[in-house]
Amino acid sequence: MTFLTRAVPARRLLAGAALLTSWLLPAATAASASRLNLVLILADDLGQRDVGYEGHPLHETPHIDRLAASGMRFSDAYSACGVCSPTRAAIMTGKYPGRLRLTTHIRPDNGPHPRGKLKTPDSKLWLEAEEVTVAEALRDAGYACASIGKWHLGEQNGAQYRPQNQGFSRVVLSQQHGFFEYFHPFVDQKKWPYAGPLPGKKGDYLPDRLTDEALVFIEENRNRPFFLYLSHWSPHNPLEAKPDMIARYERKLQAAPGSGNATYAAMVESLDESVGRVLAKLDALGLGENTLVIFTSDNGAVTDNGRQSSVGPYRGSKSHYYGGGIRVPLAVRWPGVTAPGSLSRTPVISTDFFPTMLEAAGIPLRPQDHRDGVSLVPLLRGGAGLPRESLFWHFPHYHSGGGQPCGAVRAGRWKLLEFFERDAVELYDLQADPGERHNLASAQPARAATLRQTLVDWRASIRAAMPARP
Repeated sequence: MTFLTRAVPARRLLAGAALLTSWLLPAATAASASRLNLVLILADDLGQRDVGYEGHPLHETPHIDRLAASGMRFSDAYSACGVCSPTRAAIMTGKYPGRLRLTTHIRPDNGPHPRGKLKTPDSKLWLEAEEVTVAEALRDAGYACASIGKWHLGEQNGAQYRPQNQGFSRVVLSQQHGFFEYFHPFVDQKKWPYAGPLPGKKGDYLPDRLTDEALVFIEENRNRPFFLYLSHWSPHNPLEAKPDMIARYERKLQAAPGSGNATYAAMVESLDESVGRVLAKLDALGLGENTLVIFTSDNGAVTDNGRQSSVGPYRGSKSHYYGGGIRVPLAVRWPGVTAPGSLSRTPVISTDFFPTMLEAAGIPLRPQDHRDGVSLVPLLRGGAGLPRESLFWHFPHYHSGGGQPCGAVRAGRWKLLEFFERDAVELYDLQADPGERHNLASAQPARAATLRQTLVDWRASIRAAMPARP
């Protein structure tokens, strides 16, 4: 494949480089080379309890665990939505999905979503091109930006919705829904012609190949500030992993039956290996001390009635708005700033990454763009809290995973869910009941009414689309 060089208009051939990759970057200066590098590694459908440092009895994630131990882990980290596309939009824009009117996942065929008693509103099939992304803000500040892996924000609907036109100068595999195999050739070229082939050979495993491309990007931008968005499909269905890893976990399960799924565990370990390779490359190039690394997931895990993942003490799973559907792992390493082994119990959410990366990099915040995000830098510097009272969710849809039209708000230790179809609320004290098993709405009607009104007022403020009764 051919690419534009970083400093001159001539084209050159990069052996084994990825598809749809373009290069048009200004020459680095001594000042820009010293700026903080930014790496965001996003898993797909990885639940909070799927990683070793959260106590999973089967999964082996030594590199993710090391990342968490060398920085800050967040016990109360949330995805902006219980499904993928809205959360990815929230990460990119710093805005709630309800504000963006992109409130459920973008289907590969753009067909109808599951239906119920309510008439659900339309959800946008793309992230609007006029939305300013974190990559555009960083690009404008002189950063090289790469999107490697899953985008899922409507790129099949036109070039203007692809990451190449949202601030990323390098793009590897961006097709909106997914692929057909985790193993080479990965993608059906007839269905996803604009994605192009990801070079490789028979037996190559997708997380490994995406990581290969990420390491090339880091190497090529070692002398200038960069933002790497490494967005894995793992461990999203279908369950496919390396045979030797599956066999090893099957042996582990013989000694501890019922503790997990061997193939899923192997997928999680391959994801962990990717994190380890990125960290090792940064250290090998002497960049580790000057790079902020964020690891998280786009939503909670798929449990498949206990046959796939476990959400631990939490209730619900992907597409639900109990903890199992929206609690995600989050670990942030910022050498020299964030104390190793630190823990934050402050509730945080996907919209917060945009302003966090800007402030950490010394770039002026853009509150008119990342309107719903709050920078986590005060927490990363050892502060006790954030200037925010509540977190909000809006999901006016039905989902094949069982999710129902609902909204939710968390304010301190209290969380309220509002279910639109049955016009009912549930109230939970997360400090006493993190698993959300004991509904206190009847016992504390005043508190429930106050939180419900808070949720109603918030929806009005962002002009959220609501379902209707036929």
